[in-house]
Amino acid sequence: MRIRPMQDGDQPAMTQLWVESWRDVMRQIDFEARRGWFEGRIAELRRDGVGVFVAEDGEGLLGFVTIDARNGHLDQLAAAPRSWGQGAGLTLLNHAKALAPTGVRLEVNAGNDRALRFYEREGFRRTGEGVSAASGLPLFHYAWEP
Repeated sequence: MRIRPMQDGDQPAMTQLWVESWRDVMRQIDFEARRGWFEGRIAELRRDGVGVFVAEDGEGLLGFVTIDARNGHLDQLAAAPRSWGQGAGLTLLNHAKALAPTGVRLEVNAGNDRALRFYEREGFRRTGEGVSAASGLPLFHYAWEP
């Protein structure tokens, strides 16, 4: 597996991976219908100077992460279902941590038990609660400090 900065040609595979990684986790949201939102979000993050990185192997895209090294905000982290349990998500998270050495903060959908367990196992602590502006669903704020 290798991690590299996102290139313009990665967007279609990233969008497909995003849909596939989310549709079985949050069944109440139609992620197929939100493809445009995701593509716009990635474009906005890149335009704002946020780092967008992809992980890949010989078979293609394994996942991606966004990290704003200026403030440590991780907006997106997704791993392809074929890579679940094989370390792709952890490798991407560690890449983000290395780029934001003063700490990482993020939001997690309150109903995403798999992600909650992952972040807590990796040393994140819950710092608050809120509501997703995109979905209206409850979320938790998390932070990691070195």
